[in-house]
Amino acid sequence: MIAPLDLQQALSELLGDAQLVACELPGTELKLWLIDGDNMDRAFSPEETRRILHEPPYWSFCWASGLAVARYLAEHRQWVEGKRVLDFGAGSGVAAIAAVKAGALEVVACDLDPLAIAACRANAELNGVQLNYSTDFFAEADRFDLILVADVLYDRANLPLLDEFLSRGREALVADSRVRDFRHPLYRRIEMLEAMTLPDLAEPEEFRHVSLYHATRT
Repeated sequence: MIAPLDLQQALSELLGDAQLVACELPGTELKLWLIDGDNMDRAFSPEETRRILHEPPYWSFCWASGLAVARYLAEHRQWVEGKRVLDFGAGSGVAAIAAVKAGALEVVACDLDPLAIAACRANAELNGVQLNYSTDFFAEADRFDLILVADVLYDRANLPLLDEFLSRGREALVADSRVRDFRHPLYRRIEMLEAMTLPDLAEPEEFRHVSLYHATRT
């Protein structure tokens, strides 16, 4: 299977020997185009490090919270079945694709990064599902039943977005493994899930414990 040319070229510009490969996600029926872990198991040059930090290819990983959400939706289809869903900060599109597989009426994959949107398209095709796409959450109408959010709060500057998700959806599910002092009056933790980032980045064990928070518009 040949990797999408545009995504492979973008990855090669960051890391010359990096390859995208179609990977099966453990505990799911899904596949994603992900960076080959063998290409990550080496020392990076200063120039490679600079490029990665300047333009990190988040879309080429399946982050732990996204994988946890995908598994959760497969087991709890009622969250999305027959509903209109927006996946905020979609990245690889794993949560969005899982929502379609679980019976969502419509799913919009939303991400600021054009390469993430390209990855969502490629991964949707890989899994035989149909997604819609957006690069501007605030341009979307208030028409969604559920906003999905996975692996967005790693940057604490994004915490104010918790107040905004319910401006476009009646409910929000937020998955996070990074924020230990999560406090928000509208959100309550409903599950603790286990997952890991793929390929394995040898992250601390604590980042494999994913909290799932739920909020409903009042």
